[in-house]
Amino acid sequence: MTATIAYGAVEVGTELPAQSFPVQRATLVQYAGASGDFNPIHWNERFAREVGLPDVIAHGMFTMAEAIRVVTDWAGDPGAVVEYGVRFTKPVIVPDDDTGALIEVSGKVAAKLDDHLVRVDLTAMSDGKKVLGMARAVVRLA
Repeated sequence: MTATIAYGAVEVGTELPAQSFPVQRATLVQYAGASGDFNPIHWNERFAREVGLPDVIAHGMFTMAEAIRVVTDWAGDPGAVVEYGVRFTKPVIVPDDDTGALIEVSGKVAAKLDDHLVRVDLTAMSDGKKVLGMARAVVRLA
C-alpha cells in the first residue's frame, strides 16, 4: 500500500478530518492485555487514587496510538508514517460509567518537506485539556 493523498494536493495549513475516540474502562483492560502493561493505575480506581491520581487513566501509548489514527486514516496507509513523536502532557481520565472519556484529535499539515514528505501537527484533547504536546508525524505522500 501507499498513501492515497498526493503531495501536490496539500498545502501548509491543510486540515485533516478531526476524529473523536471514546475510551471506557473495558477498552483499557483490552489494551492492557494486548500491550502487557497491567499497571493498576489503568484499571484499579482505588490504587490510582492512592498514588495521587484523580481516577483511572488511559495508557499514554494508547492515547498516542489513537491520535495517529487521524493521520493514517487521512493518508490511506499506516506505512506512510515515517516518524511520530509526542510528549505526554495530561492524562486521559476514564471514569467508571457508561460514557468513559473522549479523546478528540485534529491535525494540520505544518510543513512540506523534500521527497514527498509532510509534517503533520496533531492536537489531542480530553475533557477540555490538551493531553499530548508536540504531537508530530512525518508522512510520505504519493
